[in-house]
Amino acid sequence: MSEPFINKVAESGLISLDLAQYIPNNEIVVFDIKPYLFMELILKEKDFRASLSIIDWKQFENKIVGIFCSTDAIIPMWANMLIVANLSPFAKSIYFGDENKTRELVLLEEIQKIDASTYADQRVVIKGCGDTPIGESAFIAITQKLQPVVKSIMYGEPCSTVPVYKKK
Repeated sequence: MSEPFINKVAESGLISLDLAQYIPNNEIVVFDIKPYLFMELILKEKDFRASLSIIDWKQFENKIVGIFCSTDAIIPMWANMLIVANLSPFAKSIYFGDENKTRELVLLEEIQKIDASTYADQRVVIKGCGDTPIGESAFIAITQKLQPVVKSIMYGEPCSTVPVYKKK
């Protein structure tokens, strides 16, 4: 008679943490300044203000918005501020950066909201493989967040981990 199957991973007491779960479900869109520039290179204040005044800002309702310029133009700071002033009544949140940078900033913000005390004296595995790409900055942030309270931090999957930190 064969021995019963024992799931050693489940019995190990490891807590698996998938950073992808902290990426909000809200749609992330970008506002590219380039189309609102003269010859897509020069910001003329009067024309810029006029072009912003005809935008239907409701299209950004409850979305996470990244502001950036896809051309190598000099954008005065007030131009970004003017865009934010128009977006604020509608957007869920606003960041400076392209889609990837915005996604990274949102994730970092969500990691800062994690209650680290829920992981006190635990052995935590930060999931390393997944369908959603997670940038290096998120792994740095979660390590800094958890290290003061956890027993250990590992990277990977519960069945195959790389030790990162162990409390002494």
